[in-house]
Amino acid sequence: MDSNFTKIIRFILGLILIVFGANKLLMIFMESGFLPQPSMPPKAGEFMGSLNASGYMLPIVGALEVYVGILLILKKWVPFALILLAPISVNILLFHFFLDLSGGMIGALVVATLNGILIYKHWSQFKPLFY
Repeated sequence: MDSNFTKIIRFILGLILIVFGANKLLMIFMESGFLPQPSMPPKAGEFMGSLNASGYMLPIVGALEVYVGILLILKKWVPFALILLAPISVNILLFHFFLDLSGGMIGALVVATLNGILIYKHWSQFKPLFY
């Protein structure tokens, strides 16, 4: 289950989540992240603005991304981390598919694919959930 391939995938996904989650948190709390903010189509900007206006959604998602990334890198509770990441990765994919097709679809596909690969590799630990 923990081949070199799985270790590399787990580390890459964890690193991606930590970087983008930390950037999201810095943008919320310090109003400037370390990654440049890309321009978005109007509907995508409105959607992100409404999430930001809620006052809780983006900080929660950013904190969860960092937390899941740390769990993946440290190899702690990996199946739990993958379950937490599943709805986030699906929503990232759907956001880019419906609201910002040109913006970050490749990144969304990478996160969803890496998450899917790791879920497949740990499937034996998920089987009891479906019986």
